[in-house]
Amino acid sequence: MSLLEIRNLSAHYGDFQALYEVDFHAEQGETVAIIGANGAGKSTFLKSISGVVRVKKEAITFNGEAIGGVRSCDVVCKGVALVPEGRRLFTSLSVEENLLMGAYSQKQAGTWTLETVYELFPRLEERRKQGAGTLSGGEQQMVAVGRALMSNPKLLMFDELSLGLAPKIILHIYETLAKIRALGTTMLLVEQDIRQALNVADRVYCFQEGRVSLQGRPQDLTQDQISRAYFGV
Repeated sequence: MSLLEIRNLSAHYGDFQALYEVDFHAEQGETVAIIGANGAGKSTFLKSISGVVRVKKEAITFNGEAIGGVRSCDVVCKGVALVPEGRRLFTSLSVEENLLMGAYSQKQAGTWTLETVYELFPRLEERRKQGAGTLSGGEQQMVAVGRALMSNPKLLMFDELSLGLAPKIILHIYETLAKIRALGTTMLLVEQDIRQALNVADRVYCFQEGRVSLQGRPQDLTQDQISRAYFGV
């Protein structure tokens, strides 16, 4: 059984349907990229997994357990963490306080602690007492990633990881993904930068208007296939 199994996932915002019977899976240790234009349903997909958007319980199975519609706080406790679009930090708290907020669900010691997060992002240790709201965009993204890691997730999801960041910072953030992956963490990566996503992914899904329009291994897909699946032309 895959670590994450999704079958016939549909999601709504009131009367508006954002996802239509999506099938998806992710194996232990895989990095899976999710690409698509704005409004394709990518963020709704991650929010459904993390419990922000309520869906049918049987639509999402994680680690052998049906978790569709489970409360977000309980999903985190089961080993799923989301790095949200826009970081969503507690800007009035320090860097270290934000990181510690990510560990609230930990029942026992794991790989990721303040020490190991600071090893991954040395700049954060230098700024650990600084208010999170005073950091640069790249530094705030490091805090958001570190906060998610502090829950020691089995599944780590990123929503628009590189959005609004300078190329040099994007490169550094992506270098850290290889270190996280080396520890066996499964990752879902929603990304508008198709090149970056395909470079790090084992498999890729393209979403279009709430449906999966293409899936496969990056090396098996042509640019023309990706373009048609992405833009629908």
